[in-house]
Formats: sequence, structure tokens, C-alpha cells
Amino acid sequence: MTILSHYQAAELLQARSAERSTISISLDLGLTTTEIALTPDRLILPDAVVAWNEIEEIAQHDTACFVVEDNRVRQIRGFSDLTGRAYGLMPTKSAPTMLISGLPMHRIKNTNPYQDTLAKIKAIAPIHGRVLDTCTGLGYTAIEAAKTAERVITIELDPTAQEMARFNPWSRSLFDNPKITQLIGDAFDEIQNFADGQFSCIIHDPPMLSLAGDLYSGDFYAECQRVLRRSGKLFHYIGDPDSKSGARTTKGVVRRLQEAGFTRVVLKPQAFGLVAFKSS
Repeated sequence: MTILSHYQAAELLQARSAERSTISISLDLGLTTTEIALTPDRLILPDAVVAWNEIEEIAQHDTACFVVEDNRVRQIRGFSDLTGRAYGLMPTKSAPTMLISGLPMHRIKNTNPYQDTLAKIKAIAPIHGRVLDTCTGLGYTAIEAAKTAERVITIELDPTAQEMARFNPWSRSLFDNPKITQLIGDAFDEIQNFADGQFSCIIHDPPMLSLAGDLYSGDFYAECQRVLRRSGKLFHYIGDPDSKSGARTTKGVVRRLQEAGFTRVVLKPQAFGLVAFKSS
């Protein structure tokens, strides 16, 4: 499956202007490169041919990714009947992020989605044993956690988000790695099905408070505390700690985590979150 963005389109159009006959370019949003042939009226991909006007169309969209199908390009987007929100893939110079109603689901200011993910993983490292990832999204945290964990169970509320991940080359391991198990459902409900002390780590990266208030509730935190083993830990993404809303949300989260039985809470401002520890 060939996935392109305005970054690749710009390279291709520049090569056409230079009258080049070949170019080595990424067909998977920067993960690998492939040499393809260029002609005056089209480019020849390994499994398709695409007219230049299609590439010109891609170049005009800096917040969308495109899939090549039947020698045509189609914008990757979807609409969720569950949430009533529009979904899409937004390219960056690194891994893409997912847009929900036009809002990026990763930090992209002065960073990129991949570095954002690594910051979360570093905040809770070392990761081992069984891990619960409460909000799959594009699967980046599940994929990174699986590199050292025994097993990762990841929960996604919306099948439309999973559809976006299937188009995303950076999400392939989410579907290929046998250490990762995907569940579709509401994390608030799904967590109640797990046994006590089942996980060594929880990575909790919920949508903003206004969109998923139950995932910031004392009841949910109590379930997190229950399914963690002794000395287990929870990473909780919250948002910019220097913003008024981030500071206010953080204060409430810390209080409810402590009320739920977490004995120590450590702020992790570099990861825009905190780590809460269960007693030994």
C-alpha cells in the first residue's frame, strides 16, 4: 500500500521540474525509500501508475495523507458514527498524527508524534511484564511498550480510529506484533473485566477532559489501582502543565489518584503527564 503526503509530492514535483527520469522516495511516509521511474505525464510505482495532476493535488494538502488505489489517489479520512467526529491522518516530518475533528492527537509543537511517544515511554520506564494501554489511537505507545514488555493489551473506543491506524505505515506493528492484543470498547468498561494485579504498568493517554471525563474519574483510577500489581505504576498524560487548564486538571487528577489509593505521584512535565505508584 502506497501512502503519500505533501512532503513526497513536493519532492516528486521538484524532480519533474528537473526533468529527472528516476527518484528514490518514500512510499510509506518516511520509513523506507524506493526508486521509481518518472515520465512526462506520470510516475510509475511498484504497483500503480499515477498522473502528475494527482501529485499536484496531494501537494495542496499539508494536513492530509493519501493512499494510492487503482492508479488514483484518495485522501485518508473517515467519519465515526459512534462519536460524530471526522478522522484523518496528518503528516509530519516524522510519524503522522491522527486528526479528530481537526485536532491532532499528539504533540507537534517543538516535537513530533514519535518523540512525543518516546517521552511518555521514558517517563514510565523501565517497562516489563504485562502492560495495559488504555487508548490505542495510532498505536505508537503500544508498539514502543511491546519492545520490552511481556504482553501489551491496548483498548480503542472507536473502530474509525483503528481504520486510520490500518492505513498508517507507522502503525503496522500494532497489527503484526503477536505481543500486542487489541480490544475495541470503552476503557472505563473494559478495565472492569481484568483480574486484580494483572498489570505491571498502565499507560493512560486519554482525550482531553472535556471529551472523556470518565477516564479522569476517581472510579476509573480505582480500577487502575486494582488491576496493577504491587509496586505497579501508571503513566497519565494530561497536557501542557504550564497552561491554566493543564495545571487545573493536574491538580484534580493528583487528588483523585491519591484518593484511589496511589501512594506516590510524580509529575513528568517533559512528557506532559505524571506517574502514579501503587504501594509495595
